[in-house]
Amino acid sequence: MRTLKFLLSKQLKCPKGIQQVDGFTLIELLVGLILSFLIITPLLGFMINILDTDRKEQAKANSEQETQAALDYIARDLQQAIYIYDATGIACLTGTADTTTCPNASTTGNQLPSPTATDRVPVLVFWKRELVNQAITITGSQKDDTFVYSLVAYYLIKDTSSTWSQAARIARWQIRDGVADPSSTQTCGKYVTNQCPSPGFALFKLDGIGTITQKMNSWTKATASYTADPAVLLDFIDQTKPEDVSTDMASKIATTCPADSTTPTVVTWSKVPPNIATLNTRDTYKMTSFYACVDLVNTTAQVFIRGNALARIETDSNKIKNDSDSKKNYFPTASIRVQGRGYLYTK
Repeated sequence: MRTLKFLLSKQLKCPKGIQQVDGFTLIELLVGLILSFLIITPLLGFMINILDTDRKEQAKANSEQETQAALDYIARDLQQAIYIYDATGIACLTGTADTTTCPNASTTGNQLPSPTATDRVPVLVFWKRELVNQAITITGSQKDDTFVYSLVAYYLIKDTSSTWSQAARIARWQIRDGVADPSSTQTCGKYVTNQCPSPGFALFKLDGIGTITQKMNSWTKATASYTADPAVLLDFIDQTKPEDVSTDMASKIATTCPADSTTPTVVTWSKVPPNIATLNTRDTYKMTSFYACVDLVNTTAQVFIRGNALARIETDSNKIKNDSDSKKNYFPTASIRVQGRGYLYTK
């Protein structure tokens, strides 16, 4: 018991000195916060910049892939072409040429859809001969393939539709002939069931005097109204107009065609959209992001497309303009040259 009391008395006695525990002062805390701010802020800015660059590069890659896919689609379409309209031909089809150039312009009025709308302009227009699978009955259940002619038009469109981006887009429009069947009793005439011509379709006429160009430029639509709507092929097309940027940038986004050939096989390129006064008032006509150079003699077209990757990630329309060299990488450009190999059958 004496031993236990002795030990307890030693432990319960108050120490002669109070142990002092040190901490951070307010100044030390402020200095630490400032140092942390100076170190973390640049790192944070660096990380944000990396993420923003990665987002833009991903948008650019998507634009390049989609643009190339659209060009491949147009190329396959053009390979079936039997005739490609040049600038003069498109003027005839839009009703903007005089009667000397296009004899039927004054009598038929507008021939392509929305030829005077400011939000769209036809760029690539051609006739093609396409395959229709299993369309003609031979005997019983046996059927055979056949070919029909189609009129195809690619438009550059820029409007206020909320469905699409603030940039421009490319749309494809087509009307097609029906599959003839002399034994048919359909209301649309002598055509195979469910193979009637598109409303408004009329086949070109090659009879009479004149060149094939004159005859194709004289094509007129049928009296029926069109029901076919343009189908969007590619969105996020550059909507920049030369008048909206500096002179230097305007020259960089200008459209040019290859030089005319000096060889015996004459190649004369015609740029479309055509340079027509009535089209100059169109906002879409002033854009340079989608155009074609047409060699009428060789049924060849070179198509140019410039995308707009910034339109995928920006909501401010002023930030998606191609107005500086620092942005040019985000407006990928691609082109393709195709010769139509469609067969024009004449009796």
